[in-house]
Amino acid sequence: MLHRPFLIGAAMAVFAGVAIASSPAMASPCTNLQSLQLQHTTINSAADNTTGVFVPPGSAPITGLPPFCRVTATLTPSSDSAIKIEVWLPESGWNGRFLGTGGGGFQGVITYNELASGIQAGFASTNSDLGTGTSGCSPLFCGSDGNMGNPLATAFGDPAAPSTGLFGHPERIKDFGYRAIHGMTVRGKEIANAFYGQKAQKAYFAGCSTGGQNALMEAQRFPNDYDGILAGAPAFNRTHLHMAGLFGWQDAHASPGRLIQRGQMTLINQAVLKQCVGRDGGASTDQFLTDPRDCHFDPKVLQCTGGQVPPACLTPDQVTTMQKYYGGAIDPVNGQVINPGPARGTETDNVFALGLAFQEQLPEPAFDGLFYWVFGPSFGYPASAVNFANFDFHHAVDTVDDQLAAVLNANSTDLGEFREHGGKLLMYHGWADPLIPSQSSINYFNALVGNDSHGVQQASFGAGNPALQRTQSYARLFMAPGLYHCSGGPGPNAFDALTPLVTWVETGTAPETIIATKFVADTPPAVEMTRPLCVYPKVAKYNGSGSTSIAANFTCVADENDFNQTPAPKYGP
Repeated sequence: MLHRPFLIGAAMAVFAGVAIASSPAMASPCTNLQSLQLQHTTINSAADNTTGVFVPPGSAPITGLPPFCRVTATLTPSSDSAIKIEVWLPESGWNGRFLGTGGGGFQGVITYNELASGIQAGFASTNSDLGTGTSGCSPLFCGSDGNMGNPLATAFGDPAAPSTGLFGHPERIKDFGYRAIHGMTVRGKEIANAFYGQKAQKAYFAGCSTGGQNALMEAQRFPNDYDGILAGAPAFNRTHLHMAGLFGWQDAHASPGRLIQRGQMTLINQAVLKQCVGRDGGASTDQFLTDPRDCHFDPKVLQCTGGQVPPACLTPDQVTTMQKYYGGAIDPVNGQVINPGPARGTETDNVFALGLAFQEQLPEPAFDGLFYWVFGPSFGYPASAVNFANFDFHHAVDTVDDQLAAVLNANSTDLGEFREHGGKLLMYHGWADPLIPSQSSINYFNALVGNDSHGVQQASFGAGNPALQRTQSYARLFMAPGLYHCSGGPGPNAFDALTPLVTWVETGTAPETIIATKFVADTPPAVEMTRPLCVYPKVAKYNGSGSTSIAANFTCVADENDFNQTPAPKYGP
C-alpha cells in the first residue's frame, strides 16, 4: 500500500558480480519495436535514451543510467482495460535476465525508480500502472488537482485514489488484482525477446507492499511466469488489510479525546523500548525490537496519575486507542480477528512511516478507496447507510469480501506448481512496519508450512520439522528488526534481498542470512551498524561480547515459542 515504493530497500549495483553474460549486439534497432504486433497490445513508443538521465513526470531527474531502449505500451485484455506498461532494455551489458517490478498503493502510475534500478543492475526491466491510471478519487479527498485536501498530499499523492473510478468496472478491478502484472510479464518478455533476439535465461519479480501482493499473486496464479520472486511486506490479504485501516481510523476518531497528540507516539515507543529492548535477542542499546512478539507492553502503564497531564502521559481514552491499535481489527459481535494488529515497536510520530500518526491527520481513512469500489460515491458521505465512519465490521465485511476477495486477495498457500517449476520465493517484512502488520507475513509463511505438512501435525516448528524443511526448500521469510514499511525505520533498514534470490535460483544455495545496514542519518556511505537478518523462524541473538554495531557479533538462533495472532480462518492466513 505504499505510495513511495521501493524494490529491495538497497542499492542494486551489486548485481554486476552475478551477471550471466553480456549481449553487446541487439537484434533490431529500438525504434523498430514500434511496429511490433502483440496480442491485446498497442506499442505507444519505442525510443533510445543515451543521455544517462530520465525525468519522470513531476519528479526529480534520475541520473546515472546506462543507454537503454524505452518502450511504452497499453494492454487491453478486456474492452474496459487500459493497462500502461513500460519496458526498459539496456543496450549493452544486459545480464541475460528479465525483471518484473511492482509498486505501491493503488499504483496508477509507472514506478520509474524500479525500472532505473533494474537497468542499472543489467536487467531487462518492466513496470505497470496496474490499469488504474485514469481512475478518480473519493469526493472528500480530491480537489481539482486530484490530490488530497490535506498538507500530506504533496508527500503521498492521494491515498484514497483510485476509488470511485473503479465502481462498476469489474474488469479493471481484475486488472488491478492480478491481470495487469501477468500481462506486463508476458508482453514484457516478448518485447525483450524481440529486442535482444533471444529469450532471457531467468526471470525474476521484485516488489514491496502492493508489489508484494503482486509477487504472491504471480506465484499462486501464474507459477511459470518467474523463476524467482521477491515479496516485501506483501499486501496479500488486501480486503482485510484495508478493513484494518478503517478500523484504526474509526478507533482514533471515536471521540476527540481518543486522538494521540503530537509527540506521544514517541513517548509510547520509548516506554516500549525501556520495557522490552534487549530481552528478545537483540542488544540492550538497540532503538528497536528484534522480535516484538516477546514484548507484552500495556500502554496503561503510561496512564496519567496525580498531577500528570498529556502529552507527558496518556488519558484513559488514549490508552484505549493504543490497546485497540495493538489488538487489530476485531468483529465487535463475535470477537473474531479480521486482521492482526501492528506490533509493539511500530509507534512513531513520523508521518512518512504511514502509521497511526499519519492516519490521524486525514479527514477519512487512508486507502479506503477499495470500499468505494463496492459501495460507490456514497461511501464518502456521512448521511449514507454505509460510509467510512459507520462501517459495520460484523455485517459489511462479508459484503466487501463477496465482491472483491476472490479477485484481490492472494491468500492461497498452495504453491505446488511454483515449487515444481523450480521457483523460489523470498519474502521479507519489517518488524516495525506500522502500515502492514509484520504478523501478516509470518501468518502467510506459517500457513505455507501447514500446507506442506499434508495435514500431519508437527510437534515442533524447529529445524527438525519436515514440513518447515520442505517449505524452506522453495520459500523463505526474513524479518527485519527496526524496518518501517518497505524502507526507513530506526533499525538496519538497507539490504539487498534480490542478489540472494538470484544466487538461490541459479546455484541452488539458499540464503540463511541477509546483512542489513543502518547508515548514519539513513544516508550512505557512513555506516552506523550492521545486523544479520535471519531466515525465519530464527532471530538474531547478541553473542554477549564485541560491538553491537557489527553483524558478526550476532548469531541466528531458533525461536519457537512465540504467540502469533492470526485472523479467523474465514479471513485468511
